[in-house]
Amino acid sequence: MKIFVDTASVKEIRDAQSWGILDGVTTNPTLLAGEGQDPRRVVDQICAIVSGPVNVEVTTLAADEMVKEGAEAASWAPNIVVKLPMIKEGLKAVKVLSDRGVRTNVTLCFSVPQALLAAKAGAAYVSPFLGRLDDIGHDGMEVVRQAVEIYRTYGYTTQVLAASIRHPRHIVEAARAGAHVATAPFAVIEQLFKHPLTDIGLDRFMDDWRKLQKALEAAQARV
Repeated sequence: MKIFVDTASVKEIRDAQSWGILDGVTTNPTLLAGEGQDPRRVVDQICAIVSGPVNVEVTTLAADEMVKEGAEAASWAPNIVVKLPMIKEGLKAVKVLSDRGVRTNVTLCFSVPQALLAAKAGAAYVSPFLGRLDDIGHDGMEVVRQAVEIYRTYGYTTQVLAASIRHPRHIVEAARAGAHVATAPFAVIEQLFKHPLTDIGLDRFMDDWRKLQKALEAAQARV
């Protein structure tokens, strides 16, 4: 399963890229607005860091406007993926852009029927929002499982991109459910590294090594 970071922070993206595990980036209007800069400038910086997919979302709601905005965003860099909302106008735009060779990601997906429609329209990715479904008492992971099963059965090339990730367990469950990608905030990806036994073991190794070095230095001093 690929891991994307869900952020528009160039610093966070640069840090995550340095770990050697980052496959791509997802942004949205809220994340880009939070950077307080021209969105195009921010996206250009991100694309200079990441060679994998960089998702940029449209901010219009009419299909023809989405197509125009999406085509413009796609021209910024070859790895741009255009995010469009799961609405009728959004799927119209997905079809047009996909036919033009522009990769698209249908976002705000909350059901299996929506995921099926996204695949039929030609989306490269569909983004079920796990955390938001869990918030209202639904099983977000079941949407992932069923979408993956349907895509496999009918040969759809659309990839399931698990979004609205709240904690490391979501990432593990998404991987087990067969999601092709999981996108998570920087802080959640950082948590994947952490385990108290790792810290304890490392401290013990380093302490033993320091003791050995001191003993060798003391022995050398006596010679």
